[in-house]
Amino acid sequence: MGPNPDPMFPSLLAAAAAGFPAGAAGSAFLEVARHPSGLITLLVFAGAIVLFVGGWLAPEVTGLLAAALLVTFKVLKPDEAVRGFGSPALITLMGLFAVSAGLFRSGGLDRLRALIGSEAVRSPQRMITLLVTVVAPISGFIPNTPIVATLLPVIEGWCHRRGVSPSKVLLPLSFATVLGGTISLLGTSTNLLASDVSRQLGYGSFELFSFTAIGIPVWLLGSLYLLWASDRLLPDRGLDDGDLLNSLTREGYLTEVQVPEGSELAGQSLHNSRLQRRYDVDVLELQRGNELFSAPLADRVLQVGDRLVLRCNRETLLRLQQESTVLLSPPAEQEECLEEMGHPEITTMRTVEVLLPNGSTITGSSVRDLRFRQRYNATLLAVRRGNQVLRELLGQVVLQSGDVLLLQAPLDAIRGMQANNDLVLLDELEKDMPTTNRKWVAVLVAALVILLPLFKVVNLMAAVLLGVVIMVATGCLRPGELQRSVRWDVILLLGSLSCFSEAMQKTGLAEALATDLLHSLQGWPAYAVLLVVFVLAQLFTEALSNGTTVVLLMPIATALATGLGLPPRAFIFAITFAASQSFLTPIGYQTNLMVFGPGRYRFLDMTRYGAPLTLGLALVVPFLICRHFGL
Repeated sequence: MGPNPDPMFPSLLAAAAAGFPAGAAGSAFLEVARHPSGLITLLVFAGAIVLFVGGWLAPEVTGLLAAALLVTFKVLKPDEAVRGFGSPALITLMGLFAVSAGLFRSGGLDRLRALIGSEAVRSPQRMITLLVTVVAPISGFIPNTPIVATLLPVIEGWCHRRGVSPSKVLLPLSFATVLGGTISLLGTSTNLLASDVSRQLGYGSFELFSFTAIGIPVWLLGSLYLLWASDRLLPDRGLDDGDLLNSLTREGYLTEVQVPEGSELAGQSLHNSRLQRRYDVDVLELQRGNELFSAPLADRVLQVGDRLVLRCNRETLLRLQQESTVLLSPPAEQEECLEEMGHPEITTMRTVEVLLPNGSTITGSSVRDLRFRQRYNATLLAVRRGNQVLRELLGQVVLQSGDVLLLQAPLDAIRGMQANNDLVLLDELEKDMPTTNRKWVAVLVAALVILLPLFKVVNLMAAVLLGVVIMVATGCLRPGELQRSVRWDVILLLGSLSCFSEAMQKTGLAEALATDLLHSLQGWPAYAVLLVVFVLAQLFTEALSNGTTVVLLMPIATALATGLGLPPRAFIFAITFAASQSFLTPIGYQTNLMVFGPGRYRFLDMTRYGAPLTLGLALVVPFLICRHFGL
């Protein structure tokens, strides 16, 4: 049944269920909170929530800190605090990342990419129909993050060919994968975490299709909503504003250049050089050594080595470089590295966009501190952050999740970025990538990973691990790609979060909170109780994260179910579905953040589009759970 509560807290829940009040409202919780272990646990939880919301530490670092503090203050034993890292669910998730990478990188889903980018898809409505009918079911068996990362550049390319604003289709891409994620156990990391917490609580793990009876109606109803609401509630941000690479507007593109030896600009003022009038370039700042000059700059005489912050389009920038008028300038601290590596000709380079996903290890650091040029063999040309124009020099920009970076790099360096979890490439490189004849091997392996557990031939974890080995052995995935395919930020976060669940049970906090809830909900119908639990989980998910919601609320919800005489698994389902689906904010779910920048969305765009869906699911899912469990 999992860890036992402290002996000083006998069955508060049983007493409440028998009709003997524990005292004044909230007294059960206060009684536990007065005990040192309960108080310490609450303080650690409160601190973790502040860090989760504030974002001062990466989520996985916050989870590790919580585990360390609970061990330091002897709330948990070391083996209890790290029990989640050895869970079958976490090992399964690690293997699933690798299987998905092998499937994508071997070309196993090339047909899907071709279908999405097909000329037969002629309108946003048809694209959304394709997303909800094809992509959503696939995301029920493959983690949705790599699906969105792979299809994002394909859909952006389709948008520009068709003259459609990416803001009309990118958010439906994210929502479709989220809706499809609850069709099976493999759809999201949240499902796997919920299965593991359920096992720890003594209610058993989930089978591959345990969620399907409810997941399919949720997918179908959500799909109908996306088809109805997308044209009505999604903004049209325009085509030019949606792509930094192909159409960099005056308002959205900022870059840094240097005046090289032999430039026509050296020794002339900006006004006399006709730079702004001839090339339609705005010079915003000038840096000379340690001096920084701001507008007006028209009469200032330029010198070799001056750094200029320009606002212009890509074509103008490349022309200036080809004519040796300016030199694309990495941050000053990286010039030494650039000189050592040489200056490749412009024709050997590619200019691409990359996105910094949530959990990227380089967020929170400046370009200067990262030694960006040396680390990635790429020159940073520009940064886009939503609708914000960054006016500081590029070396001083502190990178954030959701930033879109314009990079110039050799093809080999760009291919390396495709295997890097810190960057998501937003440009298609199919023509540059070597062809492979192993795609059908990858497809067969992925199918066996699903079918063998379905027919009880092999345990799910064993099937996934065998799939990883076959992927590597057959060349679908190289050993180096295997290591890079694992999202270690997700693994560290989910593994460390298990300490919350352990502490909630061991200190008696879960039972105490359930006791107090039981006093308030006693006599309510099962649907109403499940509705309250579902909405509470939705709010936690939007404010914190889906993993945190599962480990914090599931022990409380199962204890509440026991006190009310209802099936604990029904409440586990409610928590899982609420935590697996986030539609109100870009920070609630990884895929929402991935499309937020490229779609040029504003915060309230997502709230307006997702609020009716969130409300509808809150009303429908508890009803489906009641039907499923015969309540």
